[in-house]
Formats: sequence, structure tokens, C-alpha cells
Amino acid sequence: MQFLSNLLGGVSIGSVYALIALGYTMVYGIARMLNFAHGDVIMVGAYIVFFTFCSGGMNPLLAILVSMAVCTVLGVTIERVAYQPLRGAPSLAVLITAIGVSYLLQNGALLLWGANPRAFTSVIAVSPIVLFGGQLTIPGITVVNVAACLLIMVGMMLFVNHTTPGHAMQAVSEDRGAAQLMGINVNATISLTFAIGSALAAVAGALLCSSYPMLMPTTGAMPGIKAFTAAVFGGIGSIPGALLGGILLGVIENLSKAYISTQVSDAIVFLVLIAILLVRPTGLLGKRRVVKV
Repeated sequence: MQFLSNLLGGVSIGSVYALIALGYTMVYGIARMLNFAHGDVIMVGAYIVFFTFCSGGMNPLLAILVSMAVCTVLGVTIERVAYQPLRGAPSLAVLITAIGVSYLLQNGALLLWGANPRAFTSVIAVSPIVLFGGQLTIPGITVVNVAACLLIMVGMMLFVNHTTPGHAMQAVSEDRGAAQLMGINVNATISLTFAIGSALAAVAGALLCSSYPMLMPTTGAMPGIKAFTAAVFGGIGSIPGALLGGILLGVIENLSKAYISTQVSDAIVFLVLIAILLVRPTGLLGKRRVVKV
């Protein structure tokens, strides 16, 4: 039962990684850029929930909606100010800009809210599920993390495959120039992608800090890196790949902590990633792209 408990714990945190990875994989799949500031948008979303719910007493669902709105505006602003002027620039310039935006958000949070960690009150009020006569207890946060992840993933798949903006995203992802010739507003489509990814980052921030109830300006840094790893693991650009990569990464991490060492669990995760990429460079569900020159 202890193994099953550890496995469920890995699935729980892996679901949060999958939500964060979804933001990375959508932006990369459509804009062909790595938004390394995504983890810090998660941190900002968590602080908004902290000040509205934990300190302000607002209804938790309403607090998350407020956080989603703020993060949506923040994500679109970052894209318009920092990334859109570099649309035709070399990828290295965009990457350096993304890292710069990440440090800007971290240091801005440090100036506004200080470096001292804050105790985060969980937004989850779901009773645990007791199975096998009390031998196995599934925490409410695990149930909510998995349910939220699955619902959002299914919703995003339906949105991308069955709506006009979703079809526009697919077209821009396949060929930006051809999509523009067909009348698709490429800039608006990319901004919409950032808006959706940033709104989901707010949800991930609330769930992350409910799982690990401590908040500081660097809260989103390591989960952001792990979620990017999960996106590459599953196949960056693939929504199912983000789900699979996030879950697998969470399970590997949690089992490594339980049965090997908490100090080397992160190293084990990255070693597994390297092994997978040696066999499948595009990730587990990634597809090879033919580049015409």
C-alpha cells in the first residue's frame, strides 16, 4: 500500500507539472519559442490567490478566477512588449529575452512582496478518500489535481480540434506564412495562445502551492524547469505529450524520493529524460518535422 500511496503522490504532482507543461507546449507548438518566463507567471498567479484568498478571505474559486484574469493580462502584455518585436529575430535573441523576462518577474516580486516565504492556505476543501478499510488514503488535493488536469487537457483538445481559433492555432503551427496568406491574424493567434497558457498557469500556481504550501518569488522557477522537462519528455508541441510527460515525471520524482534519495531525485529525472531522448529525440509522443530548405 505504501508503494501505491507514493505512486498516487507522484500522479498528483505530475498532474500539476502537466498543466504547467501545457503552457510551454502550446507556445512552442504555435510560436516556435520557449517561454522561460512561464514559471514566473505561475508564481505571480499564486501570489494573487494568496492575497485574495489566504489574506483577503475571498471565495477560493473566485480568487482563482481573479488570478487567471491577472495572469492572462500579464501573459499577453509580455508577449506584446517582449516577444512580438522579435518575431523575425534569431531564436537565440528570443531565448535570452525570455530569460530576462523571467528574472524581471522574479525581482519585481522580490521588491513588491519581499523574500520571506509565506505560508499558503490550500484552496482545496475536498475530503480524502479512504479505501481498503483505511489502509489507503487518497488526499483531496490528489483528487482535485488529477481531475483538474484531465478536464483541462480534454477541454484544450476539444478547443484546438473543434473551434475556429483552435484551427487557426493549428494552421499557424504548421506554416505561419501560409496561414497569414489565408487571412489568419498570426499575431492575434499567438497572443491568444499566451493568454490561454497564462490563465492555466494561474490554476497551476494555486494547485502547486496547495500541494507544497510555501510561497516565495522563486516558487515557479524549479517547477517551471521540471514542467519544461515534462513537455520535452512527452513531445513538445503535443497536448497529450504534455499530459504523459508530466505524469511520468511526477511519478519518477516521487518514487525516487521514496526509495532512493530525496537529494538525487531531480538528477534521476533528468537522467531518464536523457535516456528517452537518446532513443526518441522528439519525445514519447512527438512527431518528426520535415524542414524544407
